[in-house]
Amino acid sequence: MIATRIRSMGKPEWLGLYGLILVAWGMIYAMAIPADLRAAGEVYGWELIAALCVATPDAAGFAGLVAMWAIMSAAMMVPTMLPALATYDDLSAAGARTRIWALVGGYLTIWLGFSALAAGAQLALVGAGLLDPFGASLSGLLSALLLALAGAWQFTAFKEACLSKCRQPMMFFLQHWEEGPWRNGLRLGAVCLGCCWALMLLGFVGGVMNLAFMGIATVLMVLEKLPEIGRWLTRPVGFALLGGAAVTLATAL
Repeated sequence: MIATRIRSMGKPEWLGLYGLILVAWGMIYAMAIPADLRAAGEVYGWELIAALCVATPDAAGFAGLVAMWAIMSAAMMVPTMLPALATYDDLSAAGARTRIWALVGGYLTIWLGFSALAAGAQLALVGAGLLDPFGASLSGLLSALLLALAGAWQFTAFKEACLSKCRQPMMFFLQHWEEGPWRNGLRLGAVCLGCCWALMLLGFVGGVMNLAFMGIATVLMVLEKLPEIGRWLTRPVGFALLGGAAVTLATAL
């Protein structure tokens, strides 16, 4: 069974998905490195990446910020859907690669909507003087609020309901199989959004281009969706975030 799964994940559609993840992370790295080092990319023909490496709202505008959040969402969230995608691949007819890409497309459409909302929030918070130009909080109260919100969300029934679907993808897909891959992707994206939106917004605490935050958050969200590990992780993470909020608030006052 394991050997069959390993072989199936070497199919062209899976290799394309791995490439998508690598490209997204490469673009995030390009956006995160200092401006004076980005010029080196031009030597290798990275003009497109350089054009997207403008993370400040004044320079990028709303469309640029949406693109930045979309790339970040793809890099962080597509790895979390891999177990569900493997289950869908097992349930699909052999060689149905178009079904897998339709599923991924629906999933990413939901996160594109989130990216637009997050970009709008970033513009508003920068305009209010609560974020610096690179998306890092300038307010201890804002940081405490975001930490408390993410921590409290870990204990909600809504988050638990979303996680239960992410942890049991076979039951999830069987319930909605007749709707087709695109709508299944939309449903899966909505479920993942319910799990992870508050954690994603913690990027405003340390900066939306903070590679350490993005790496840790990605690993955390991947582990949280694994049934044997995630059930032991969700509540401790919630307590840790609430503790961080309390410390941040005490420091800010």
